[in-house]
Amino acid sequence: MKIRNRTVSAVASSLLATLLLISCSEKPEDLIASAKAYLAKNDSKAAVIQIKNALQADPSQPEARFLLGSALLASGDPVGAETELRKALDLKYPMDQVAPKLAEALLAQGQPKKVTEELSSVVVADPSGLAEMKTLLAAAYAGQGKTELAQGALNAALQADPNYAPALLVRAREKAGLRDFEGAMAIVDDVISKSPKNHEAWKMKGDLLLYAQDQRDPALQAYLKAVEFKPDFLAAHAAVTTLQLQQGKLDAASQQIELMKGFAANHPQTRFLQATLAYQQKDLKQARSLLQQVLLAAPTNVQALQLAGAVELQLNSPVQAEAHLSKALQLVPDLPVARRFLVVTYLRAGQTAKALETLLPGLNRDNVDPELLSIAGETYLLNGDVNKAEEYFSKAAAQSPDDARKRTSLAITHLMAGAVDSAFVELQNIAASDAGTTADMALVSAHLRRKDYDKALKAIDGLEKKQPGKPLAAVLRGRTLLAKRDTSGARTSFERAVELDPLFFPAVASLAALDFIEKKPDDARKRFEALVSKDPKNSQALLALAELAARSGAGKEEVVAAIKKAVAVNPTNAVARLMLIDYHLRNKDARLAIAAAQEGVTALPDSLQMLDALGRSQQVAGEFNQAVTTFNKLVAMQPNSPQPYMRLADVHMAAKDKVAAAASLRKALEIRPDLQQAQRGTIMLDVDGKNFKGAITTARLMQKQSPKDALGYVLEGDIHAAQKDWNSAASAYREGVSKFSAPELAIKLHSVLLAADKTSEAEKFSASWQKDHANDAAFLLYLGEGAIARKDYKAAEKAYLNIIKLQPTFAIAYNNLAWVTAKLGTDGAIAYAEKALELAPNQPAFMDTLAVLLSDKGDHAKAVKLQTEAIKVQPDNPIFMLNLAKIYIKGGNKALAKRELDELAKLGSKFGGQAEVSALLNGL
Repeated sequence: MKIRNRTVSAVASSLLATLLLISCSEKPEDLIASAKAYLAKNDSKAAVIQIKNALQADPSQPEARFLLGSALLASGDPVGAETELRKALDLKYPMDQVAPKLAEALLAQGQPKKVTEELSSVVVADPSGLAEMKTLLAAAYAGQGKTELAQGALNAALQADPNYAPALLVRAREKAGLRDFEGAMAIVDDVISKSPKNHEAWKMKGDLLLYAQDQRDPALQAYLKAVEFKPDFLAAHAAVTTLQLQQGKLDAASQQIELMKGFAANHPQTRFLQATLAYQQKDLKQARSLLQQVLLAAPTNVQALQLAGAVELQLNSPVQAEAHLSKALQLVPDLPVARRFLVVTYLRAGQTAKALETLLPGLNRDNVDPELLSIAGETYLLNGDVNKAEEYFSKAAAQSPDDARKRTSLAITHLMAGAVDSAFVELQNIAASDAGTTADMALVSAHLRRKDYDKALKAIDGLEKKQPGKPLAAVLRGRTLLAKRDTSGARTSFERAVELDPLFFPAVASLAALDFIEKKPDDARKRFEALVSKDPKNSQALLALAELAARSGAGKEEVVAAIKKAVAVNPTNAVARLMLIDYHLRNKDARLAIAAAQEGVTALPDSLQMLDALGRSQQVAGEFNQAVTTFNKLVAMQPNSPQPYMRLADVHMAAKDKVAAAASLRKALEIRPDLQQAQRGTIMLDVDGKNFKGAITTARLMQKQSPKDALGYVLEGDIHAAQKDWNSAASAYREGVSKFSAPELAIKLHSVLLAADKTSEAEKFSASWQKDHANDAAFLLYLGEGAIARKDYKAAEKAYLNIIKLQPTFAIAYNNLAWVTAKLGTDGAIAYAEKALELAPNQPAFMDTLAVLLSDKGDHAKAVKLQTEAIKVQPDNPIFMLNLAKIYIKGGNKALAKRELDELAKLGSKFGGQAEVSALLNGL
């Protein structure tokens, strides 16, 4: 064996020596001639070998340097090509011949600015060369967004040579970009008729057939023609392979990839298509390996990031999946597949709030990804919004008529149309026959919306059978049992979910919520701390701890530290950063909010939410010019969205620049003519400027644009009311009431009748409305507040008692009832106030009511403690401080009372109760 190896080695050495002798015996000019022949045959690799041999003999040959640059460019090495072409220029090779190749090399490296800076003034005498140079300059200008210069260069190219194919193809691309597909195809066909073997033209023909006409087979034939005429044309090979993969022709795609590997085995495009094939063949580990190589070479390739995310999701690696998919969406926010997979990633990880945050931008587009709709239904269901869940399940549709999701959508459409029984039968049949869970989730949400909890539980049983060992069904069961007021059963279900997956956040959060309701905040905190101990980077749990601290009355420093910890473990988590900004704004720390927002923009420069938060913070701080600059950046990033213009309108209003505010509102309405927020702003400005006619015109336009919405009638009535034209206001409200059962219209109609001294008519309307709308708690609340204003406490008591019968968990009604009961001097005031606080813990207004009532009953110590907690939550509320002073006075602690009153006195005209403050101070 060893002897044989030596023989082979000797033969190889002899052969190599012979080849070297042959090479050395050839003259440089012969080698260059040979290289030119290879280039003419499109064999750039052989040409490179011959030219390098020539340069070994004489490195200073300008033509050899030029040919080597050209050959390297043809073989896909633009960096090496640039080096050799610049050497050719140094050796005085003609600029008019080097310039087009150098421009092509620079464009291939993504350096269009260099092309125009260095080569725009190059003079090329030959018409074909001039056409080539001008076409490349057109591409360079276009790459810099200089449209007019690009058009001028392209026109010059076609003027130099009207038949120059590359320029004609650029013109065809322009027409296609303007959706003039017929014009584009006409140019391409003309190029092919004159140059039947033009591979670029055949590739473009395939693109037009595929993307403009959806003619897949003719497109495939066009791509194959391009490959036939240029066997190493990577873009055409990729188009062929991609189309075959889309058609499920995996064997054909595999053969095509083998051809690509023959000339571009290590190219990222080749490896990406190999990975796509592996993914479709369910070879996920091979797909992962190939994609890692692609991303090493091209870390910002969004298609590779998107596919890598999908692979990691299926390999049950949510952290890696999130990293890839988040990066893809940061680079290209409109990637529907990446968004869908990222939402699913968050749902599987139990991060339902983050799933919803990621979902919303995809739903707010003009053309919503159909595949996202059923996922939206699931997301809303897990976030507890049953109505939204059913809405999106009803919209969900897939591509084939027998797809379970489309059948589910149809069933829910029947449900919404009123065919309840048949719709539920359809959903049950789909759920029973389909291994997926879309129908099960839709069935659960539909039953929950109808408050048919027993049937919802039965549907959840079906879901659980399809997902044994997963916590989702247990969480849904817990929420359903909570709706049935079975707290014990709900807790058991949530605990079961945590047993199945200790890191499933919705289950942990649900248990913590029960703890908090049962006044066990420490237990709630321990749950989240246990989750963080298992998963230190779980930003949801960290934010929950921060929120729990805030709700428990913790100091600012403690809450801010908790939020910052969530930011630190995941710096790209927009939710945590926004929570920090909003917390500072709620506490009127605008400077801190700006600092947090600026850090957020630095960490997430492409985040619209961060820019929006920065602008809002600047506005609150009174930095109106900076806020305008920030929101203008949003306008540039979202030119077709009205929201940035609405933000600008708010800033201009705050700066009292009503002309600029009106202009911004007009811009918003140009984009969305029926945007009610902008229409309301326009009406407000018109009323402020006494342009009542214009305001009425807008309100009536709203009535026509939204015939099923009461707002137009509300606003028309308000415009008349602003002029104290009570009769016209009543007419507008009454017309609205005749079309809509809207409490707001009823309340406004009653109020203007009273303002017009039509008391009997108002009472008659009130009785009629209550008779026809017995469950309208909003109208009763309005009546109660009116009765308090008239000091008719018995009437107020009656209204609030009726409210809590209708809505036993209406905390505001209990709070107001407590105050009225105290005024009447009857028993139960403290019990009502305690009930309000139980239903809405840590609400400072409710704490204030209970503290005052406790003080009146002589329980001063408890009153002081409660009022102090209220002031901790709202430290800048002077009414709370005044009530605390009164509590101190009643308890005999004049020194502490004086301390509070002195602080209030310092506020001067900022607090309207200075007369009472003075009286209390004088009485101490």
